[in-house]
Amino acid sequence: QGQLAEVGGGLAQPGGSLTLSCAASGSSFSIYSMGWHRQAPGQRRESVATMTNGDYIHHLDSVKGRFNINRDKPEAMVFLQMNDLRPDYTAVYFCHARYVPDWSTERDYWGQGTQVTVSS
Repeated sequence: QGQLAEVGGGLAQPGGSLTLSCAASGSSFSIYSMGWHRQAPGQRRESVATMTNGDYIHHLDSVKGRFNINRDKPEAMVFLQMNDLRPDYTAVYFCHARYVPDWSTERDYWGQGTQVTVSS
């Protein structure tokens, strides 16, 4: 439970697109939400987009209209389609999953991170 593997990232030009994918391995029946955070050099980690089991989506204001998050719940996967990229989106992007196995327990798990660099 809680092992997350990210695929995607890399170098893109401003205005370009990238897609990130993440798969959770092990038992995933207690996953409540999956999403993406990012951390730029010298900055705090921030939530970019999260999607709950009830399909509630939270987006960082600066990426609304540019980033789209989707989940494949049976496969315990989450995707982030990033469009119209800007240089200030350069960061390490981390997959995140919150497990809620019972009403009193929450566990957060993280992927190792994938570098996204937006530069001409």
